Amino acid sequence: MPSAGLRRYVEAVPGDPLPHGLLSGCTTVIDVTDPHELLGTEWRPLSCADAHDTTWCPPDGDPDVPAKTFARPGICTAPPVAIYAGSECSTIGWSYAEALEHATETLRMGEQRALEEWLMREVLCEIAEDQTPDAGALSIAQGVGVLESWLGTEYGGRGVLHIPVGAGALLGCCNIAHLVDGSPETLVGNCIVLGAGYAVNVGPPDCTVADGGEAWLYATSPIRVRREPAVPVPEDDAAAVEIRTNDRRVLVERGYVVEIACCRAAAVRVRLCAD
Repeated sequence: MPSAGLRRYVEAVPGDPLPHGLLSGCTTVIDVTDPHELLGTEWRPLSCADAHDTTWCPPDGDPDVPAKTFARPGICTAPPVAIYAGSECSTIGWSYAEALEHATETLRMGEQRALEEWLMREVLCEIAEDQTPDAGALSIAQGVGVLESWLGTEYGGRGVLHIPVGAGALLGCCNIAHLVDGSPETLVGNCIVLGAGYAVNVGPPDCTVADGGEAWLYATSPIRVRREPAVPVPEDDAAAVEIRTNDRRVLVERGYVVEIACCRAAAVRVRLCAD
């Protein structure tokens, strides 16, 4: 294309985060007002123990009728994490307000991916039970089936599948997923997170990266995310300027706590091919 002379400065091209990531319809997101919630949380999980059957009137002393089982609920915990984006510019020609706007938009577009990467790398691969058979990676349909079986037996309710966004195209090959009210679900009814951050692709037990052409998929009970408002650092222009280089640096960060209902997960390794 021939040069047209001096370029004209225009507004940046806008964008939106991926629509089916961790902060989308699968997740309850709470904008907290109590800063103590961002230090980490703990809770006594509900609906995470087994129910049992028994006969209506077992004969007294019948050795074939087991005694009734009583569950002792434990405590689940969730650690905090901060997600941030930063902008650096010369103090000449770019104001503090412009740098702040740039960092704020960078965080808006990137915080979901960064949170997904942190969750897989620091939480899921540490707590997950590996369901991959000894024979090795499964097809994606088989892998989803294994995870849904685990959810059905270990949780019993509607859960969440965590799938790298690059594997999303394979979910349609066997009618694995469909959209319900704009969110992807399996035919069983489990919600699907298609996360760009899950491309970190690490799995249990030692958080190692899957082999080429393979991916780790995860299943969890429902997810709840607590987050604070995005905070600029520093909050004024004077503190943002590095006087030795005459550069301005501005961060925008937000604290998160990601809670998994029963603080357990399952993982399976799958082949990234349509078989």
